[in-house]
Amino acid sequence: MPKNYNNNHADKHREAPEQGVIRGKNPVLEALHSGRELNKVLAAAGQEAGFLRQVRQLCRENSVPYLEVERAKMDAAYPGHRGVVALCAPFAYAEVADMLAAAAERGEAPLLIVLAGVEDPHNLGAVLRTAEGVGAHGVIIAKHGAAPVNETVVQVAAGAAEYVPVARVSSIAAALEDLKKQGVWVCGTRMESAEVLWQADLTVPLAVVMGSEGKGLPRLVADKCDFFVQIPMRGKINSFNVSASCAMILGEVLRQRNLAGGH
Repeated sequence: MPKNYNNNHADKHREAPEQGVIRGKNPVLEALHSGRELNKVLAAAGQEAGFLRQVRQLCRENSVPYLEVERAKMDAAYPGHRGVVALCAPFAYAEVADMLAAAAERGEAPLLIVLAGVEDPHNLGAVLRTAEGVGAHGVIIAKHGAAPVNETVVQVAAGAAEYVPVARVSSIAAALEDLKKQGVWVCGTRMESAEVLWQADLTVPLAVVMGSEGKGLPRLVADKCDFFVQIPMRGKINSFNVSASCAMILGEVLRQRNLAGGH
């Protein structure tokens, strides 16, 4: 079994109290649909009646306390609430081993996204949303020098954070080395000395590694890659941002695997 690189107890200074708050209609609804353990749901009074009925019903089905609150009080306590908030425990990180086990249970080649030093929570949230859409088995992030899963990430992910496992590891390079021992191919991204994206075989058990917004892949991480892909550019700007690049790569993975599976 892969080593346990996850550590839920370190870096407590990065676990903001807001991490236990989920704001917005889609994130809260998906948290309820997924069966996530919630402490309470608060909804601003005076909203569309059908939405409030839906939230009340889901809270009842999941035994979650529900309370309607005057909008002014919601505005003061939870700025940017977008009509509803859920109070919950901090985000629970997964284990890399669980991701590989989930792939095996589904009879699928593993598909993991590894973010090496991505600091922008908006990029992380967008990657989670794409990962959920293509059926990826998990996302691996660094414990140090990278964005954790916080409230901003959950909002940008628009519910995907409830379904995509995220592992937080001490060493991306060590985690990649262990994945390689499990038969997973490590695919890096760069602009030179790389295969064109759609010419690479992405149907194999795969970990797609994306570098940070400004620095790209660290050398120790790049050294662990089995091969590299590039997205051809036709404009004057020489790169896409991390989440856009990841979406294009994962879209090509999905296309190739659907063709290989006859779908």
